Amino acid sequence: MQDPPEFDIVHGSVRTLPTNPVLGQIRKNLSVELDERRRALAAAGKRLFDFGLGDPKEPTPPFLREALRAAVPEVSQYPSAFGTAALRRAAAGYLQRRFGVAVDPEAQVLACAGAKEAIFHLPLAFAGDPRRRKVVMPDPGYPTYEVGARFAGLEPVKVPLTARRRFLLEPEDVGEAVLRETLVYWISYPHNPTGAEAPRDYLRRVGAAALEHGFIVASDECYADIYFGEPPASMLEVQLENVLAIHSCSKRSGMTGYRSGFLAGDPDLVRGLRALRSHPGVSQPEFVAAAATAAWSDDAHAAERREIFRRKRDRFLRFFAEKGLAVDASDATLYLWVRVPEGHTSSSYALQLLDAGIVVAPGIAFGAGEGYVRVALVPTLEECEEAIRAWARIEP
Repeated sequence: MQDPPEFDIVHGSVRTLPTNPVLGQIRKNLSVELDERRRALAAAGKRLFDFGLGDPKEPTPPFLREALRAAVPEVSQYPSAFGTAALRRAAAGYLQRRFGVAVDPEAQVLACAGAKEAIFHLPLAFAGDPRRRKVVMPDPGYPTYEVGARFAGLEPVKVPLTARRRFLLEPEDVGEAVLRETLVYWISYPHNPTGAEAPRDYLRRVGAAALEHGFIVASDECYADIYFGEPPASMLEVQLENVLAIHSCSKRSGMTGYRSGFLAGDPDLVRGLRALRSHPGVSQPEFVAAAATAAWSDDAHAAERREIFRRKRDRFLRFFAEKGLAVDASDATLYLWVRVPEGHTSSSYALQLLDAGIVVAPGIAFGAGEGYVRVALVPTLEECEEAIRAWARIEP
């Protein structure tokens, strides 16, 4: 029996094999035109101030780097798929201190290789009920909510967020029919990309809908410690049943490259995720876990980083007021959600700024964000001052 002509196992080429069709359904993270022009300007030697990717430049605190170095063993062995016991205890201690929430580190906490990994795999772990094939998510929002849903064979339901509704993803805006078929309901407060916060009564409404309709509330709380007023609440303060909260060391502790976070919540849901975790090969190295354990055990360094972001935020808010640029939400996180000047689209304004060496993310990179650009406060304060001087010279 001969092999098919388009793929001869011995002599043929794999070039004609199709990729997973899901890859064709996923939008690019950033405008292709913007990225191409950025690379060209950088290659030509132009000075760029990069406010596009949320990857802060402040150094990782020395005690965290030392914790990692001290934990590197002479003999390398496979790590636990669930995170070290010390890391889970530290995460539980953080939740108790920060939110007043008591969880069992053995049954209700699970380490992950950064929030993105957990967000991607969460729908996959629970995609077994043929009656629940929908994943509700904010629009604009973090793109991996959609990516994880699609790779799990589920249907993304994007709900537009508006300034008029304070960028809150309300259950009543989703509708009863969709909620009955929902498996996962993503919320993200403080919100990326808008910086909006969620009041406690909103979290109660979402929790009540989850109990009524039987869906999972997946609460992305990676920016919970980057705030400039009252500390934001956690979904776990409202209820544990039907809830999983995701936290990350990335922005809180300056550990974006370490890829470390955790999930916590309903023990039945944590048990389901534990059953998945040993298979994708995403276990966290134990020396990384040692640094994460130190990070979750300490609040002072997070407060110091928050003050740095506050100073950058205050400086830009003054500048935008002087420039006549409106800023919506932006109450927390390290992002400012800036309206583009009249006559511009998100992409056209981002490109105009890029020509001056200022990189921002067009709002459409996050879905329904036309009319905005996201400014990530990642350069140093000194670089921010230089960027403001360059931005001030740009005519709308």
